[in-house]
Amino acid sequence: MKTYKKIISILAILVLAMIPIKGHAAGTMSDIPAKSKTEIDYLINNKVITGYPDQTFRPNNNVTREEAATMIGRAIGLNGTQRTTSFADVKASSFGSGYIQSAVEAGIITGYEDKTFKPANKITRGEMAYLLTKAFKLKETSNVSFKDVIMTSNQGIVINQMVTGGLSNGYPDGTFKPTNNISREEFSLMVARGMNEDFRVSSEAKPLGVKYVNATSLNVRKGPDTSYAAIGYLKSGDKVTVYSIANNWAYITNGSLTGYVSASYLSDAPPVVQPPTDPPTTPPVTGKHVITIDAGHGGKDPGSSGNGLVEKNITLAVSLKVQKKLEAAGIKVVMTRTGDTYPTLQQRIDIGVNAKADTFVSIHANKFGSESANGTESYYNTKAALSPRAEASKQLATFIQKRLVKAIGTTDRGVKTADYQVITYNPLPAALIELGFLSNKSDASKLGSDNYQNLAAQAIVDGIKDYYNWKDKQ
Repeated sequence: MKTYKKIISILAILVLAMIPIKGHAAGTMSDIPAKSKTEIDYLINNKVITGYPDQTFRPNNNVTREEAATMIGRAIGLNGTQRTTSFADVKASSFGSGYIQSAVEAGIITGYEDKTFKPANKITRGEMAYLLTKAFKLKETSNVSFKDVIMTSNQGIVINQMVTGGLSNGYPDGTFKPTNNISREEFSLMVARGMNEDFRVSSEAKPLGVKYVNATSLNVRKGPDTSYAAIGYLKSGDKVTVYSIANNWAYITNGSLTGYVSASYLSDAPPVVQPPTDPPTTPPVTGKHVITIDAGHGGKDPGSSGNGLVEKNITLAVSLKVQKKLEAAGIKVVMTRTGDTYPTLQQRIDIGVNAKADTFVSIHANKFGSESANGTESYYNTKAALSPRAEASKQLATFIQKRLVKAIGTTDRGVKTADYQVITYNPLPAALIELGFLSNKSDASKLGSDNYQNLAAQAIVDGIKDYYNWKDKQ
């Protein structure tokens, strides 16, 4: 009797094992959105997703990181056997442990720096891009851009790869919303597109149009702000294709150069190139003169910096050009420095005095906390003890200032008095010139240009010649 009952029990178990467990067949869930039904049914038939016990799909539910790993694991055929994982916060008994560990071993998942996976956290659209590009081996990029994504960042690159691969095309308003959570419907569509190319969407980037650079030199940066490194530059008249503009920064391409530029320096038409005009002729200097040219800062003292430029380099470059032009005009020049060295302020004065110079000009570049400050200004000193040379210093600064603002087209900030040491405690008629502001993009683009440095140098030379012609008539 016992043997008979045992046989009956075994037969019953065998019969139960052969009866398939009912799942949700494609088309049986009541809330699958019509616009996504083909792709979602495809995933259901391929056992990538299942519905809830009440036969709903719940398309608007957010996807957790564990659910995402499970769906991707099923989509690409990873081993889903539950087991111990590399993450302390993913238990072996967790439903997605096998897929998570398989994804780690396949190089698809790396987790967080604290060696956790945070399986219950909602996955963001930006995180999703990393998973999908690795899972479906998407590597191609195109001129894709979104207003809210820095396309040259690591996240921007994987979003580009995913969109170029046809898994998504962002939102109609030109955003991608990388920090938003992703719904079951959105994620399902992207997974289906990764599995089946027939579902993929167009990634064709639609440019806003063509623009032209209207600055002498325009930095192309890695991100939409001056804090990002320059990765190249454009010159006046260069044509760029603009793909997006946000916060006055344009995402552009120019040949193989792709990055961000300030939209303030782009125009709809090429700039009109005016033929160069010669500055007013200056009569030749008839007397014998010796002038000291002081390139501000140097060596351990870099001076100001901004927009990728350092003051000591700009002042030396312009000063050496001034030296060459003055000597060509028959004026003897004494330099306080000709390389990246640092004479003290008193040593600079002494160099001029010991060389029996009759004039002293110190060349500098400016900086301010706000980018709005711009323009050229010149200084002299009227210290009472040195008043006999005060008028000569004023004339020197004035002549140079007039020439400079006309030659390089900067804002005229005027001729002012100040107590800078090299012009205050200097027995020679002396002027200190601030060429422009390194903190201002327009000024900096000029000061960093060899063409404008030559224009500035010639203007300083012409101003000095004006001064000498005035002085020789006194």
